[in-house]
Amino acid sequence: MISRVGVGIIGFGTVGTGVAKILLENAALISRRVGVPIELVRIADLDVTRDRGLTLPPGLLTTDAKQILNDPSIDIVVELVGGCDFAKRIILESIAAGKHVVTANKALLAIHGEEIFAAASSKGVDLGFEASVGGGIPVIQALREGLAANTIQSIYGIINGTANYILSRMTHEGQSFEAVLDEAKKAGYAEADPTFDVAGIDSAHKLAILVALAYGTPVNVKEVYTEGITHITPLDIAYAKEFGCTIKLLGIAKLVGNEVEARVHPTMLPSSSPIAQVEGVYNAIQLVGDAVGDVVLYGRGAGSMPTGSAVVGDLIAIARNQLQGAAGRVPPASFKQDQRRPLRMRPMEEISSLYYLRFMVLDRPGVLSQIAGELGRCGISISSVLQQGRREGQTVPVVIKTHTATERDVQTALRAINQMAFISEPTTLIRVEGKDE
Repeated sequence: MISRVGVGIIGFGTVGTGVAKILLENAALISRRVGVPIELVRIADLDVTRDRGLTLPPGLLTTDAKQILNDPSIDIVVELVGGCDFAKRIILESIAAGKHVVTANKALLAIHGEEIFAAASSKGVDLGFEASVGGGIPVIQALREGLAANTIQSIYGIINGTANYILSRMTHEGQSFEAVLDEAKKAGYAEADPTFDVAGIDSAHKLAILVALAYGTPVNVKEVYTEGITHITPLDIAYAKEFGCTIKLLGIAKLVGNEVEARVHPTMLPSSSPIAQVEGVYNAIQLVGDAVGDVVLYGRGAGSMPTGSAVVGDLIAIARNQLQGAAGRVPPASFKQDQRRPLRMRPMEEISSLYYLRFMVLDRPGVLSQIAGELGRCGISISSVLQQGRREGQTVPVVIKTHTATERDVQTALRAINQMAFISEPTTLIRVEGKDE
């Protein structure tokens, strides 16, 4: 008879502090939900002296992670150290020892998920990673259980709060990317080195996890097309408004026949859509299932307590399984390991989209006809054109929105157009999601 479930946390940073706080402060509630206490047995971190604003029972802290891995009274190991090498070793050693694992480590799962999923399945232990995508939003559970009856037709996600904060501020304040990024750093919404966030890498890691769960396929994160927001300007945001659109950094996945699109890039989408209205550091994920239709999940995508909430939710689910002798009831990667199938990831040049193109040109006669002629030669049809008043001899923007076109054709046209003498800087391209008119 199990009288309690023991937990060890490795990594006592922002998220680790939130997990410990929830486990201690909500202990009675959690015990009522599970039926037995979930007991925090030990926390390992290199720094055990820093004040986290939390009073811990004596003897809980250690600098030696092996005290957790080797302790038979610890049933579940929570890995919150981040990075890949050490974290991967911790997780695989925990699984080998027959311990269940909870992690928030999206980069590790995006890069080494297949090995970890296989190890957990082989050993018959549970692997929880709700906190790896969307902070406190229960999107992993939605894909693994709530929407398991559905073929997932598409995923649209704002899954990086830093990028969304920056684009939201640029949209409402008209400021440049650089100015808002500096403001985000001062407000604590952006890291000192924000590359992973603003270059789309963090979003690509999270999208790779969602694709693996939604479609039962191994995902090489290098095959997820990734583009950031550093080239977005207030001018593009102003033009987006004229088209009735908002620019967001989206992770997009689509099932096309037996192939999968997976891409991260700035996207114009109708301002009336639920995802377009998500502001600041909030995340939102729109899942479209063949049976259920649209499902939108919205909430805080990061932070000590929202992410801690997701981790503790996983602990509760695993503890319940343990009590029922049902470890491994839900496969780590949503599909039974022997039922997962590799699907072809469509190269970016094969995708079809609407496009926003902003050309900076010398204002002289015949410019628009030359641009339109090259687009036409590449099979690209123009939906609308925005051209400001004439300023002959000066550089002016010419903005074109296309009908549906393939990426390969658009890139071919832009290579030719960018060589034309009247083009003053490389063309800005933003993909547009919405109905072709």
